[in-house]
Amino acid sequence: MRRIEDYAIIGDLRTAALVSDTGAIDWLCLPRFDSPAAFAALLDDERSGHWTIAPRSGGRCSSRRYLDDTLVLETTWDSPDGQVRVVDFMPRREGHPYLVRMVIGVRGSVPIRSVLRPRFDYGQVAPWLRHRGGRIEAVAGPDCVRLTADVASRCEDWDIVSDLTVTAGDRVPFVFSWRPSHEDGAAELDAERALTETIDYWLDWTGRSRYPAGPYREAVIRSVITLKALTYEPTGGIIAAPTTSLPEEIGGVRNWDYRYCWLRDATYTLQALLAGGCTAEAATWREWLLRAIAGKPEELQIVYSLDGGRRLPETELPWLRGYESSRPVRAGNAASDQLQLDVWGETLDALFLAREAGLPRSDDAWALQVQLMNHLESAWREPDNGLWEVRGDRQHFTHSKVMAWVAADRMARSVRRHGLPGPAEHWEQVRDEIHREVLERAYDPERNTFTQAYGSGLLDASTLLIPRVGFLAPDDPRVMGTIEAIQRELTEDGLVKRYQTGAVADGLPGGEGLFVACSFWLVDALHGAGRRDEAVALFERLLTLRNDVGLLSEEWDPVNRRQLGNTPQAFSHFGLVVSATQLDGGSRARSDRPVF
Repeated sequence: MRRIEDYAIIGDLRTAALVSDTGAIDWLCLPRFDSPAAFAALLDDERSGHWTIAPRSGGRCSSRRYLDDTLVLETTWDSPDGQVRVVDFMPRREGHPYLVRMVIGVRGSVPIRSVLRPRFDYGQVAPWLRHRGGRIEAVAGPDCVRLTADVASRCEDWDIVSDLTVTAGDRVPFVFSWRPSHEDGAAELDAERALTETIDYWLDWTGRSRYPAGPYREAVIRSVITLKALTYEPTGGIIAAPTTSLPEEIGGVRNWDYRYCWLRDATYTLQALLAGGCTAEAATWREWLLRAIAGKPEELQIVYSLDGGRRLPETELPWLRGYESSRPVRAGNAASDQLQLDVWGETLDALFLAREAGLPRSDDAWALQVQLMNHLESAWREPDNGLWEVRGDRQHFTHSKVMAWVAADRMARSVRRHGLPGPAEHWEQVRDEIHREVLERAYDPERNTFTQAYGSGLLDASTLLIPRVGFLAPDDPRVMGTIEAIQRELTEDGLVKRYQTGAVADGLPGGEGLFVACSFWLVDALHGAGRRDEAVALFERLLTLRNDVGLLSEEWDPVNRRQLGNTPQAFSHFGLVVSATQLDGGSRARSDRPVF
C-alpha cells in the first residue's frame, strides 16, 4: 500500500485525481468531487480501479514536480533504457471532465505500459468494454468513459492495456473522458493545445497573486493553488479535501468523507484566497453561501454538498478493505446533523473580511447576516458538538463561545465601519456579555490557561485562536499561559494535538495523529506573543511535513513519521498560508482581523 504522501493532485475545478509516484491514478470521482469513484485503488487495491502509465520495468519515479506555478504534474523515470516523462493534467472544459496523460520520450528507448482499469461505484462495478471507431469505451449503468490514444490498445481481462516504446522526442497523449452513458460521445480534445491552455490558465491565475517575494513564497503559492483546486467552479463551493476515509489512525475507525463544503473550512480557505487578491472567488463563494444557507437561520448546517444540498447521508462501503485495512470506508457525513455554534461566527467573519477586501455591497448578503446574528443572539448560550464534531454529549465548548463573540463583534463593526443598517450598540452589548462569560467560565486561573469547555480541566488546541480573532491581545498573560499549557500538555514531538483523544466523550475508540493545522495555530500564537524565533523554527519544521510536491494531509504520525487523514487538506494549507504571511511580514499580525 502506498503512503498518503506518495500522491499528488491534479484537477479541473470540478473533480480531482490522485497520482502516485509510481504513475498510478488511484483515486478519481466522476463527474465531480463527491461522485462515486471510478478509480478506488486508494481504498483497496488495484482491483478497485486505477490507471497506471509507467515504464514496464515499474518502480517509483526518479523525480516529479508541478510545472512552475500550475496544477500540471510532470513525473520522470530514469532507467537503463533511457529517460521518459509523463505529464498529467485535467483541462478546464465546459461539459464533461477530461484527463490527459502525455508520455514524452527524453532519452533512449523506453518500453511503456498503460493499464486502465475503470471500476465504477467505488470499485464495485466492472464495465462492459467496447471498441468504437478507434477508441475504447467502458460502459456500466449511468457511466461511460472513453480512452483515445494513437497507440494500439486491447481489452484484456476487463482492462484496457496499451504497450508502446517511446524514444527521444516522442509525445504520445492518452485522453480519457467521462460522460453519462445515455449521451453521445464527448467532443475530441487536442491534447497539445489543452496542455498549453491549462498551463496558461494557472500561470495567469497565480500571476495575479499579491503575495510578496520572500522565503516562504513557494510554499504559499503551492498551498493557494491547492486550495483553488478544492473549489467546485460551477457553484463556488469549496470542499475540505477530495478524498474519503483516509484514516486518522492506521487500522482505526476514524475515517471520514471530506468531499463536501464545510462552512468553517470554506471560510478559512476563502480568507487565504483573499490574501492573494482572489476577490472573484470570494464573490462566487458568497453567492454559493447565500444559496446554500437560505431559509431559517436556525436551520444552518455545518456542511453542505457542492451545490448547497443539505442531505449527506452517511453510509459504509463494506466491499472496500480500506486504506491499510482502516475500516469502515464511508461515503457521506453524518456531521451535517450536528450543532456547531462556531460556524455562525466563522461565516459572519468571512463575510466581514470579504467586505473589507472590497467586494461590492450586497443587500441580500447583509440581510442574511442580520438573520444569522439574530438567531445566534439566543442560541450562543446552548451547548453544542464543537469544532471537532464530537459524537458524544454536547458541551459548552470555549471555541464555540469565542466565535459567537466574533460574530457579534464583526456585525457591530460592519455597521460602524461600513454604514450598514443594524443595532451596533446592542450587538456590542451581546459581544461584551459573551466576553465576560468566557473569561469567567472557560479560564482556569490556577493553571493560567483556557480550557476546552466550561468546567473542564482538559485543554484544546482551538484556544490558540483566541488572540488571532481578537478576543484577547496576543501578549495577554492568559494567552501566554494557554500557549505554555498547550506546549506542556498537548504536544508530542513538538507538534500539537487537537485534544486528549478519549478524554472527551467523542463516541469513538482509538486515537489519531497530530493535527497539522493546530501546529500552525501554535506558530501564530508564538509569533503574536513576541516569540518569533520559536515560531519560525516550528513553522520551518512544519514545512518538512509536506510531501515532495508541497502537499499536506490532515494529520501527522510522529512515531512512523508519515501523513495521515484525507489529502490534500484545506485546513492544513490554510494554516500554512496564514502563518507564512505573518512570519514573512516580520511583525505582529493585527489582532482585530483573524488572518491578515
